[in-house]
Amino acid sequence: MTHYKLTLAYDGTNFAGYQVQPHQRTVQGVLQKALGKMAKVPAIHVDGSGRTDSGVHALGQVISFDYPGMIPEESMLRAMNSLMPLDIEILKAEIVPADFHARYSAHGKRYLYRVARGRFTNPFNRLYTGHYPYPLDLDLIRAALPDVMGTHDFTSFAASGGVIENKVRTIYEATVREDPATNEVIFEFYGNGFLYNMVRILVATLLEIGSRRRPVHDFLRLYTVKDRQQARGTAPASGLYLKEVDYD
Repeated sequence: MTHYKLTLAYDGTNFAGYQVQPHQRTVQGVLQKALGKMAKVPAIHVDGSGRTDSGVHALGQVISFDYPGMIPEESMLRAMNSLMPLDIEILKAEIVPADFHARYSAHGKRYLYRVARGRFTNPFNRLYTGHYPYPLDLDLIRAALPDVMGTHDFTSFAASGGVIENKVRTIYEATVREDPATNEVIFEFYGNGFLYNMVRILVATLLEIGSRRRPVHDFLRLYTVKDRQQARGTAPASGLYLKEVDYD
């Protein structure tokens, strides 16, 4: 057996998320089937750095797996890309130590969220951005971002479908910037882990702060109340990207 690490990008529009589901097209399912075809077995199990939901994209998802045999890294890269659909690209293939695990070896993850600010929804960007046509004061959002950073109990920012009991996470970086060329507001979050829908809920809360629908420092109250209903909104999946996964 040879242990591999692959870094990949995908357009999540036509996937029912990353994780294998019965009778659904998923990123994990496509990868496992392709590896099985190469090895002439039904499928080879792959471990991902994390799950992405239906419609969520990735610029740097990471998987790891054991392969029955040894294929050079460049050959693995070419072979896998030859079997990929047009909405997945393998960016890098590496042979790694047997104890490497795409999820458990990760030290941090970076997510990016794109918010389109046009008055109406752009039909060509609708699958790759969230849309927020209301006035925004980015200075209010910037004032709130230090409250996002640090170690907190993010119970108020975790969707009810999650199964992880410990909701404490550490956010090392939280930024916002404007892209005048595309008329977008772009958020980035880097932390040691993220809960189910957490980034999308953080974005929705920050947009409410920026539109003066919520007090600037309301994050501090939401950490205390631990009530998902009080955080309210969830930004659309289409604007979310898993940008990169950090390893030691």
